[in-house]
Amino acid sequence: MNIIANGLLILVRIAILTVMLVTANWINDYLQEKISASEQAELLTAAGFPLEDTVELPDGDIRQDFEMTSNRGDCTCHVGLAREIAAATGNTLVEPTPSFESAGPAVEDVTSVTNEEPELCPMYSARVIQDINVTESPEWLATKIANRGDVPRNAVVDATNFVLFELGQPTHVFDFDKLEGGKIIVRRAKDGEEFLPLGEGATSIKLTSDDLVIADAVKPVALAGVKGGADTAVSSETKNILIETATFNPVTVRNSSRRHKISSDSSFRFERGVSPLQLESSADRLTGLLMELAGGSLCKGAIDAGNPLPELITVEMRTDVCKQRLGVDISGEEMLKVLAPLGFNASINGDVITSTVPFYRGDIHREIDLIEEVGRVYGYNNIPIVDDLEIRVPPFGGESDGRQALLNALSGMGFLECITHSLVSMEAAEAFLGDGQRPLVLNDERASATPALRPSIIPSLLNVRKHNADHGSSSLRLTELGSVFVIDGDLHEEHTELTFIMDADEAQGINEIRGVVDAICAIISPEESVTIEPSESAWLSPSGVINLGSKPVGTIGRLSSAIESQWDLPSTVHVASIRLTNLLEHFPPVNQASPLPSQPAIERDVSLIVSEDVSWNNIQSCVNNLDVQFLEGLLFVTTFRGKNIDEGKKSITIRLRFRDEARTLRHEEVDGQMEDVVNALTSSCGAEIRS
Repeated sequence: MNIIANGLLILVRIAILTVMLVTANWINDYLQEKISASEQAELLTAAGFPLEDTVELPDGDIRQDFEMTSNRGDCTCHVGLAREIAAATGNTLVEPTPSFESAGPAVEDVTSVTNEEPELCPMYSARVIQDINVTESPEWLATKIANRGDVPRNAVVDATNFVLFELGQPTHVFDFDKLEGGKIIVRRAKDGEEFLPLGEGATSIKLTSDDLVIADAVKPVALAGVKGGADTAVSSETKNILIETATFNPVTVRNSSRRHKISSDSSFRFERGVSPLQLESSADRLTGLLMELAGGSLCKGAIDAGNPLPELITVEMRTDVCKQRLGVDISGEEMLKVLAPLGFNASINGDVITSTVPFYRGDIHREIDLIEEVGRVYGYNNIPIVDDLEIRVPPFGGESDGRQALLNALSGMGFLECITHSLVSMEAAEAFLGDGQRPLVLNDERASATPALRPSIIPSLLNVRKHNADHGSSSLRLTELGSVFVIDGDLHEEHTELTFIMDADEAQGINEIRGVVDAICAIISPEESVTIEPSESAWLSPSGVINLGSKPVGTIGRLSSAIESQWDLPSTVHVASIRLTNLLEHFPPVNQASPLPSQPAIERDVSLIVSEDVSWNNIQSCVNNLDVQFLEGLLFVTTFRGKNIDEGKKSITIRLRFRDEARTLRHEEVDGQMEDVVNALTSSCGAEIRS
């Protein structure tokens, strides 16, 4: 969600909404100053937990249904919501203080815990109470459970549910005497292994090795994080119990819950994340309640099996960045006052607040997360909104403007911009791969006809050209700017490519598309010269490499007959592709204006008969290396093949422009220069001068 405050953008995380049932009286148990249900609803709604529904209960309590974002597992309990209210109002949070004594033998002498999957179960903790007496829950406990919408069972089961809804920590109690071998093993299930979950009318399910289970020496006794087993359930005859407090991988719990279509209040919370650091305090709370409600003798100590407990993380927040993001002038001391009631241990040094994140806030990792906490508790409604929004037009330039300038120029030259799909057929992709390259293939049945990401934009444009040819369009100019993909050796490469194709006369097509390339490169970098070096290509014949200055930036040529035949194209198609990666970073280039010449020029045309292997680059280099006096420019005019020209040769007409900026040149001053040029071309390029 985006919120505008004082013209500044605040980023607020979006998470999937779920529901959380609580009662007003139960929340008030953890607040020093009691507040009404309507006040609770208003405060929690402002804190980001909108009220969905309310139900008035016979004893005067009110059941409330709040929307809960999936990243706020800490508020899936009454203490968590009470903490939010205390932080917003300055009220004092009153957390439960468990009390109990250990009088039994050491727990290690009674049972053992083996955790075979610490990555899926980071911590499993077990305690044992002997000689308990399972009775019905006292009225206060049964009322708490019933008012929230659940069915009271017995004092032991209701105590586990009470801790779950009080602290947000799922726990479980096993009838210890029903555990084969008197031990606990955390392991993966065996394929086909059967398990009977708790619940009226429940039927056995078949487990897979993807399921994590809590087992005794023989069988699974719980589907980890989801449901306990009926075989080890606590009953009125139970005398000895094993208390489980644990945390499980959220993805594993979610997958098992979905796979077997079993959901529970425990899986709801484990899927949102439970910290190993809250296990001990939750186990203490449950142990104290059980000793109070069912009596018995607590074995000394607890057995913990899993990974080492994680360290609390620290996050830094710059106070000036917080002010800027929120659009409100709030002091560093005020920020500390906002964070402290939420459980953050924060201090300020200069303009930086360093905060230790409490274990129950698994959603806080970055500076922006702390900024959100400050804004949320400070109150978005307290942030002034300015009606006038200042807008500044950004300066022209950068890659985006460079792309548009190129496309605009091509449009002016008659090219139609295309936007095609980046997936092509394998046949089309393989036709445009270089040596050692292979296509990047999408593993998706829905793309079976076009599974390859294009290694060139040319096949995409040829598909457009073919479609239009089939509908009667005999001549087209098409262009597209997009991404191309290829695996070269072991590397995956992705480039931005500008490609244009045009139908053109076989004799003059190369010249025409070369003119387009020159115009495009002049937009990118007018100071650098464009040269074409002959090259070999599987899809172009003839083919050339486009050099901008000394850097190769693309290819140019006429489609080979094999490619034209593959696409069944009716005319000669000429193609150029320029890879724009890194070329537009400094667009627009710095252009230097110069006055128009004040003196007339003298132009001389020369027609040369040269071998087919003599390129324009050879001629241009030969003339430029002469350092001809008064020479202003060398221009290509035309190429001719045919009558009176021998096989294997061609006639190239060039134009030389001479000018003196200070005075008018005389023709006799140019004659000597022309003679030098002709002699050089004759000796270096084997040229014959046509009469």
